[in-house]
Amino acid sequence: MLGKLFLSKNQKLVKKWTKEHEDIVVLAHKVIGEYSKNNHDNAKDALKKLNTLAVDHVMNEDIEFYKLMKDQKRITSKSEAMVREFTHTFKGTKMALMTFLKKYTQDDITLDEEFFTTFNSLVGVLGERIEFEENNLYSLLYNKG
Repeated sequence: MLGKLFLSKNQKLVKKWTKEHEDIVVLAHKVIGEYSKNNHDNAKDALKKLNTLAVDHVMNEDIEFYKLMKDQKRITSKSEAMVREFTHTFKGTKMALMTFLKKYTQDDITLDEEFFTTFNSLVGVLGERIEFEENNLYSLLYNKG
């Protein structure tokens, strides 16, 4: 019974990551909203916060999923295939996101129509990836304690 009162390390990690996803979505909407109101300074500030959070989040996930893949006691072949598929298919999107954020968070780069179009596209793809992570990979970690 006491085991149900306390969360495992993995369960705490999943809760933390889920909260970060919520924060990422809020910041992305703030960027879009501020840009749409033509308040590019506020949009840039929100974009910088998003950049910091997203980079830290993705790096932490990469490390934890790598550890999971190395721990054969914690992963089934089906789960391993799911993690491999996710990391493989998300690699290009992740690199595009990091390159995009690095470019547009620089103080001397203005947020233009190209920024807005690309950002909206990236937000759509990230939304799908977040949903997949939370519904599949996070449950793998959460249930493995």
